[in-house]
Amino acid sequence: MEINEQQHILEPTMRALVQHSHAGPKDLHLAAESRRPTPGPAEYLIRVGAAGINFADVLQTRGTYGGGPQPPYPAGFEAAGEIVAVGKGVAAPLPLGSHVVGTGPGAFAQYMTMPAAQVLPVPSGWSDAQALGLVLNWATALAALKPLGEVKRGETVLVHAAAGGVGQAAVRLARYYGARVIAAASAAKHATVTALGADAVLDSARPDLTAEISRLTGGVDVVLESVGQATFPVSLAVTKPFLGRVIVFGAASGDATLTTHDLVFTHQVQVKGLHIGALAGAAPDMYRDLLTELEALIADGVYPPGTPRIHPLAHGPGVLLDLEAGATRGKHALDPWR
Repeated sequence: MEINEQQHILEPTMRALVQHSHAGPKDLHLAAESRRPTPGPAEYLIRVGAAGINFADVLQTRGTYGGGPQPPYPAGFEAAGEIVAVGKGVAAPLPLGSHVVGTGPGAFAQYMTMPAAQVLPVPSGWSDAQALGLVLNWATALAALKPLGEVKRGETVLVHAAAGGVGQAAVRLARYYGARVIAAASAAKHATVTALGADAVLDSARPDLTAEISRLTGGVDVVLESVGQATFPVSLAVTKPFLGRVIVFGAASGDATLTTHDLVFTHQVQVKGLHIGALAGAAPDMYRDLLTELEALIADGVYPPGTPRIHPLAHGPGVLLDLEAGATRGKHALDPWR
């Protein structure tokens, strides 16, 4: 075992959830003596305080997440926790003991590594769990609305899956930037979305969803599309021709198709893809601007501390199954020490 400068005992093994196949969350199992990682160049070793659960975790368990890990692998990729070791080559490293939020492999564990350049300090006064979503859910919502969606005051924004982590952030942000918000969610989740300030909340399963959105809006300026096959035709149909923007950052219900013929003759709209991790790597200046704006939103009280529902680590497979079935709302997290 090791002892770092903060007097943490770093055992060589740890508890972790390991995915053993592409058969889904049912093949995600708790390993009591998984090997603790060590930080590589430009990385921090994090003692995980809370690990965020995302739909991408479900996709990875099914082998349908682009570029996802191959089993067996330690699952999870979002967490917040304490820096307990620093790899070589970290420029101006944060002090040991600092609490940060970020992404990296194997977040569903007691320890994980994170690229030092992509972490953010946990906001002052916030717990690790309250900071989850900062570099994923909120950064995705902000990127979809501002640099990609170019939302302007008075425009209309349609948010699908509005009761989810990104959806809730998007409703709050779109309202803050002066947009009219039409939200779609399952009927049982409408109260949650209404409380966020959406101007209208519609049942995502209603058969006349396209007609109802068109009746309410006369055409939407920006669509945040994360559902895919089940809602993509609606998104295309209600977006204003030529000037309307559809920002695609997920496909929870499966892939949808769009042809060049569609774009030329049927749906003359702007379609933009978004993966926040890819954006961080390909457009680092834009990503840092997003994080800077998020810090300002926190300081101004627009972005409040998160309120995730926290589960013991061993409950992770069940939570992922519930998420896959659409039976969750808001943010969920795992405590690897429970």
